[in-house]
Amino acid sequence: MIESIGIKYIWLVPLAPLLAFILITFLFKRFQLLSALTAIFSMVVSFILTFDILRVILTGHEITMNTPVEIAVPWLNINGLYIEMGALIDPLTAGMLFVVTFISLLIMIYSVGYMHGDPGFSRFFSYLALFVFSMLGLVIANNYFQMFVFWELVGLSSYLLIGFYFYKDSAAQANKKAFITNRVADFGFMIGVIILFLYFGTFNFLELAEGISASTDLAFLTLAGILVFIGPIGKSGQFPLHVWLPDAMEGPTPVSALIHAATMVAAGVFLLARGFVLFASASATITFIAYLGGFTAFFAATIAITQRDFKRILAFSTLSQLGYMVMAIGLGSLTAGMFHLTTHAFFKALMFLCAGSVIHALHKQDIFEMGGVFKKMKITGTTMVIGGLAIAGIPPFAGFWSKDEILLVAKTNGFTFLYVLASITAFLTAFYMFRLIFLAFFGEKRSDYHAHESPLTMTIPLMILAVFSIFGGLIGAPFLEHGFAYYVYFGEPHHPHPDYLIMGSSTLIAAAGIFLAWLVYIKKAISAEKIANQFAPLYKFLYNKWYIDEIYQWFFNKVVLSISALLNWCDRNIVDGIAHGIAWLIRTTGAKGRYIHTGSLQTYGLVIFAAVVVIVLFLAGPVVGGVQ
Repeated sequence: MIESIGIKYIWLVPLAPLLAFILITFLFKRFQLLSALTAIFSMVVSFILTFDILRVILTGHEITMNTPVEIAVPWLNINGLYIEMGALIDPLTAGMLFVVTFISLLIMIYSVGYMHGDPGFSRFFSYLALFVFSMLGLVIANNYFQMFVFWELVGLSSYLLIGFYFYKDSAAQANKKAFITNRVADFGFMIGVIILFLYFGTFNFLELAEGISASTDLAFLTLAGILVFIGPIGKSGQFPLHVWLPDAMEGPTPVSALIHAATMVAAGVFLLARGFVLFASASATITFIAYLGGFTAFFAATIAITQRDFKRILAFSTLSQLGYMVMAIGLGSLTAGMFHLTTHAFFKALMFLCAGSVIHALHKQDIFEMGGVFKKMKITGTTMVIGGLAIAGIPPFAGFWSKDEILLVAKTNGFTFLYVLASITAFLTAFYMFRLIFLAFFGEKRSDYHAHESPLTMTIPLMILAVFSIFGGLIGAPFLEHGFAYYVYFGEPHHPHPDYLIMGSSTLIAAAGIFLAWLVYIKKAISAEKIANQFAPLYKFLYNKWYIDEIYQWFFNKVVLSISALLNWCDRNIVDGIAHGIAWLIRTTGAKGRYIHTGSLQTYGLVIFAAVVVIVLFLAGPVVGGVQ
């Protein structure tokens, strides 16, 4: 065993926040500051252990994607079924643990200021701790069964946090929508995992990788891969199961940051990376993943350019960026997908926390009711601009390096259509993000509000995340000899080579998007209202999110409820009718038959005597006939 406190005590990484959840729920609930400090301290413990694991991998390089460390104990052992509770430690695990613990720690610190005065303060921190425990347990899992358990716990935690303001009907509807949508996806995931077990006899990732590599049953691998992929379609908000994610904004803003940057939606992409050998085993599966991811990226970006709500714009932005990640993995690059997940965690957490800072100060979420906020909130405004530059892909900010690697993979692997689609999406991303920034932070005030900078507990995490949003992408820069691709890969490590044509063109595309937003919303050389009126049907179509929610509602009302009504009629009139008919027959027979019971001994004696006579005559008949 490699000497490492983090590896030796890796169980403490998820158990520390679980212990915090238990302590806050049962002991510290009435003590708000103690509750917050308990949750934060648990994250410090998890982060320190994670950092030690990362240190070992980065310095010794004894643990690689091809030579992981596995720790496991028996969990369930009955005839034909053996399940472990284990930890699989490799650079993929270590990188994801760092993202989750680091982002979660900053969000918890930020939440002390954001949730100050909220009556559910302690409950909020207990739910956050449960959420992080669930995600960390999922990340270290060494088998599909364990991952599925924590996968469902992640869903439960998100349900509790999205519906944190349970007294609001919109929050209650949003958490139900998230829960039900993900149950649909998770059913497919569960069936896929079960048939993998039935075929290969194991849930273990390493054992499955060997079996899948040796298998020649392409049809089975395609089916299993598609079914398992349905899980990430729901968790990571891919079309058409994306509808829950924008509504998840009903939860407190730190929850939105956690869901969008490090936990819920990241779980789906992480599963694609962890089970990459399954998806890559069938060309139909991996191609489907690539095109669905590319479409989702474009689809969500087109919606974001028309939205007005600060957080919902960021939500559709997340959907779009998740599409990039899924597309990258579908293109065959585990490295590019996970690299973008890592950089996205930094700048998306930053932008959501900036949104929370603005909402905390203004008590408004409509960007058309803001304007001029930068003058009063310079730290928030500056860090938001940094986040916008990062997601737009302006060098040297973090998003530039990871987005360009995805474009490079699309181009070099011959997916020209997806390369063009991703480039168009990059333009839209730069446009709608700076549309938000220009409308909210610059220009003149468009409503009555009293802005003020947020407290240090909120601004310090913003500044730390801003630093990572600027420099975080350098870990995968092509000029770095031992960069991200050297540690996180599939097959063999590789070194990405710079493509200056892609670098230059993607930068120009992003700059063009920002420039167009400036022309429309700052310079006002182009009238947004006139364009909206001129293309009213298209604008309405995009503003209403391609009417996907309405289509689902129609399907539910017209199809699901109609089928339910038909089954209800059959149940009441056929099933219950048969049951009632049998009951009526028995009841009627009993009612008529009871008259033979007179209660008179003489009558019973007469009946018995008559029966005996009838039986004797019946038996004697053939004998008499024979004599004649």
